[in-house]
Amino acid sequence: MNGRRLLLLVIGLVLLLFFAGCSRTKDYPQINFQDLEITESFKKNTEQDSLRVALSSITSTRKSISYYEELLRLLEKTLGRPIEVVQRNTYAEVNELLRTGQIDLAFICTYSYVTGHDQFGLELVAAPVRDGKTKYQSYIIVRKDSEIDSFEQLEGKKFAFTDPMSTTGYLYPMALLREQNKEPESFFSDYSFTYSHDNSIKAVQQGVVDGAAVESLVFKHMAEKEPEIINDLKIIKKSPAYFSPPVVVRPGLPEELKKQLKEFFINLDSSGEGRYILDKMGLEGYRQVEDSDYDSVRLLGKVVQSHEK
Repeated sequence: MNGRRLLLLVIGLVLLLFFAGCSRTKDYPQINFQDLEITESFKKNTEQDSLRVALSSITSTRKSISYYEELLRLLEKTLGRPIEVVQRNTYAEVNELLRTGQIDLAFICTYSYVTGHDQFGLELVAAPVRDGKTKYQSYIIVRKDSEIDSFEQLEGKKFAFTDPMSTTGYLYPMALLREQNKEPESFFSDYSFTYSHDNSIKAVQQGVVDGAAVESLVFKHMAEKEPEIINDLKIIKKSPAYFSPPVVVRPGLPEELKKQLKEFFINLDSSGEGRYILDKMGLEGYRQVEDSDYDSVRLLGKVVQSHEK
């Protein structure tokens, strides 16, 4: 057994009590924390008029379901139709469900939206507001007791990305590597994909990896809900601000339904029940966004991809 495979085996054993399991794909080394069966129904209802909603694995499966549960119940009540929730392991899988019309609405990453819009006409609904802004950042994090204080000092260390389609968990740290004309294989001693930001955060906190790139919205939410984890960490670099991960709908969704969905999210903060749910989610509301708002992410993706060809 070579050193790289042995390291991943040790990582899996260390986190066995914390996560669902570990696996490796052909294309990317990864820590796979998801259950093998990850499709869950919010309501086990297969009626034709149900709204099919996908939750990208921005956070781990159970945490995502818990985070969105009350919001989706209110949406179900407002629309007067059942909601079926689907969760997939990767952002690319969710995009494929949107492309083929197997789901109607999704909460996805910014680069997932950009890719989906440019490839098959994915449409925006709204984006979340936190701290008065529809913006978020990538945080490069390490343990607080680490001597690492810059991204450059992560050379020769173990690093966690989230998903190959993640703006904050992959594109931004890859752009930092491009600035140094480096590849992850040569820069890091080892790197993995965790497929959710909270798992990346926990991997750093548990010492499984030395550093990770994570989404600021998840980091801030965990700072409020799980301070015992975040208190062990420090941020050594922040990206420029990008527009927040949007709510999107598949192309071809009926115009009346799209209008209802936009009104629901934009007006969510206008009712007591809506404000209560938003407060639990650590949000202030949702706002309308335009495709051009995501041009900076589109450019970032092109920069990274241009070096991969």
